[in-house]
Amino acid sequence: MAGKTGLKPVCVGAMMKPTTTTARQRRLESPAAMFDPDQLSTMITHAVAPAFLLAAVAAFVSILFARMTAITDRIRDLNRIDDKDDARKWLKEDIVRLKRRLVLLNQSLFLTVTAGIGIAILLLVGFVVALAGYRHEMGAGALFIVSLCLLVGSLFRFLQDVSISLSDHDHYR
Repeated sequence: MAGKTGLKPVCVGAMMKPTTTTARQRRLESPAAMFDPDQLSTMITHAVAPAFLLAAVAAFVSILFARMTAITDRIRDLNRIDDKDDARKWLKEDIVRLKRRLVLLNQSLFLTVTAGIGIAILLLVGFVVALAGYRHEMGAGALFIVSLCLLVGSLFRFLQDVSISLSDHDHYR
């Protein structure tokens, strides 16, 4: 009775009752049966959102680096002002604020890169698990939530930098 249908007879009392073979049972029976194209197809479909998020994280890292570079250049310019230059010496007071912005951007960058690593691990583990024929949704969902929380923290630090940057000192050279 266990033909092409995947049904195997099971004796229950005096009756023979057919049961279906589960994916786990097929994996145990044959290594070739490990590959589940439906599970892989599902993973490919589920990988679209994390892939787009990973691209957004990469773009955000670029923005953070550009801001950090501009702040570092500004600090260098301010440090070049001679202490005898009374007309521009007051601009050096801005260095403390600029260093605070660098700290915030550095924290934001750390959180963003950590989120990106989490998303990359999500994609990698998701495909490996799907190729092995196991379900990936619970683990992928947990990693996605953790990565999004890290990204929210990063955006919060970025927002703090933006609010500090909106002052009169940035308009003077």
